[in-house]
Amino acid sequence: MATKIHAGDVVKIHYTGRLDNGTVFSTSLGGEPLEFTAGSDEVIEGLSEAVIGMEQGERRTITIPPEKAYGLRDPHLEREVPLADLPQGVQVGDRLSAQIGNQRVRFWVKEIADDIAVLDANHPLAEQTLHLEIEILSVETRS
Repeated sequence: MATKIHAGDVVKIHYTGRLDNGTVFSTSLGGEPLEFTAGSDEVIEGLSEAVIGMEQGERRTITIPPEKAYGLRDPHLEREVPLADLPQGVQVGDRLSAQIGNQRVRFWVKEIADDIAVLDANHPLAEQTLHLEIEILSVETRS
């Protein structure tokens, strides 16, 4: 009889993540499985919680609301900057980072218009409902 996954167990899964419109945003198929501790903050909350109670070999499609995925958009994390302040040739969608004080901040280029760029430090999947097809490949019970 298969053992149900409990918080603290280490699981390996394959997954395919889709947006509401069906666009695949990430998959582990064809690559290494994703390994994490169930119930931990090593992955998004909705996935970490969803595997609890599943069993090795089980497949399931789960829907994760933004609050348990990459959060809601925070408009305060967007900034307009002069295009001249960015690396030459930067394009919409590029991921950049900057040192602000003693913290490294990652952001992406959301828009470019004339000589202004809009930078966004929100996660690109913020505000998105995620649909994950998951398969439990292995479970390592931690007592």
